[in-house]
Amino acid sequence: MERSTRQRRAIRRVLLETRRPLSPREILELARRQVPSLGLATVYRNLRALVEEGAVVPVALPGEPLRYEAAGAGHHHHFLCRGCGRAFELPGCRLEAHLDLPPGFAAEDHEVVVYGRCPDCA
Repeated sequence: MERSTRQRRAIRRVLLETRRPLSPREILELARRQVPSLGLATVYRNLRALVEEGAVVPVALPGEPLRYEAAGAGHHHHFLCRGCGRAFELPGCRLEAHLDLPPGFAAEDHEVVVYGRCPDCA
């Protein structure tokens, strides 16, 4: 386990407080409010370490660069705003209860991304 630095604490705090998947550049912008000297390479290095620790999970959205969110939210889906490009968490999932799989099929995982406009862009 690596030591907790001011930079790492700022990155974790940003991910916990925003409660939505963020790109490394979004993380940089928000974390610089706490650590003005923070650089993008430091954000990437700390994200890698936080993913290895299990504190942060990568979020892959089709056709989008990788984003990151705090771990521990459980299974959920995402909303991607076509206006501003921000991603948001959609809590919970009811899809598994409604899957009508053919006999012999066993679902192991699924991902759903909803596209539209957030309140700021609607």
